[in-house]
Amino acid sequence: MPDFAEFEKKAEVTFKDKDVLKQAFVHRSYINENKQSGLSHNERLEFLGDAVLELVITDFLYNKYTDKTEGDLTAYRSALVNADTCASIAVNLNMGDYLLLSKGESKDVGRARQYILANALEALIGSIYIDQGYDTVRKFIERNFTTLIEAIISEKTFIDAKSLFQEKAQEYDGITPSYKTVKESGPDHEKRFTVGVYIGKDLVATGEGESKQDAEQGAAKRALETRGWE
Repeated sequence: MPDFAEFEKKAEVTFKDKDVLKQAFVHRSYINENKQSGLSHNERLEFLGDAVLELVITDFLYNKYTDKTEGDLTAYRSALVNADTCASIAVNLNMGDYLLLSKGESKDVGRARQYILANALEALIGSIYIDQGYDTVRKFIERNFTTLIEAIISEKTFIDAKSLFQEKAQEYDGITPSYKTVKESGPDHEKRFTVGVYIGKDLVATGEGESKQDAEQGAAKRALETRGWE
């Protein structure tokens, strides 16, 4: 069993109930292989943590950016709470060293591992909220998330390529773009998808990724470049 005392130092949170901390790291696959462990997986904590994270970030953005529209704030929030951001913060906290996974899941280093890390971070937020209350979890979230917002705004990484391309396609062509998977390759645990984005029957661009969502975003980004709509 990992030494969670080291993690508490890294996270700057000392738990009263060590079991609720441990539960944040337990993936369903571990329970399936270790039915006698007496542990519970982290999905309920993840559900709670997702809501707490969104509330804290919403509150922060609302008070910090008083001149921004609802649309801007929504875009900023999406960029801060998405799976990529959560996974990167989990990596910074070395959460991967503490995950309790099945033997199969523990070998996966691709996109699936990123989602597991992102979900574990949300579960951790849920566990902090249960154990320490709102003020402590708010400080944890602001310490780890809100420092990223200036870079997100300056680099415009808050812009969702699919949403922007749809908006532009409707504005200029009067058509909602569609996406179609044109190729799948690799074994199940390392799948790669190639997705095309179409306006009507015309293929505008393709994108690749380890999930269909990533491939669609890549296709939309290239389509924006192709049409000069960046």
